[in-house]
Amino acid sequence: MTRTGITAALTDLLVNRDVTVQEAADRHFAPEYRQRTDGEWADRAGFIEHITHLRTVIDDARVEVHTELYDGRSYADRHTVHVTKKDGSTVRTEVYLFGEFAPDGRFSSIEETTLMLEGAESDRDLGSAR
Repeated sequence: MTRTGITAALTDLLVNRDVTVQEAADRHFAPEYRQRTDGEWADRAGFIEHITHLRTVIDDARVEVHTELYDGRSYADRHTVHVTKKDGSTVRTEVYLFGEFAPDGRFSSIEETTLMLEGAESDRDLGSAR
């Protein structure tokens, strides 16, 4: 099994304009994917809708992984997402993530908690994929 990771997934979703959001989601997230961010669940369709919106706001983003652990189909990490918006403002969000892989190595679920380090309150959802 070749597994994806959060850096590749978020880079394709948020920054790589050579692929569509749907192509990036298909590359890194299984059809049954669901996600809980700060207590709110989203199915795959809701996740793709949110990422599509983020692409209209984000000019550039970088993922800084601080800790990353793999154990079989389980995944955990702590990372910071650094975002530059199209208006030039910046957002930094620290994310604590627990995930599970589908048998093919794509994420089947993610549960995460976010901590906004920099940015306006209205930017809270820019550092997460919810």
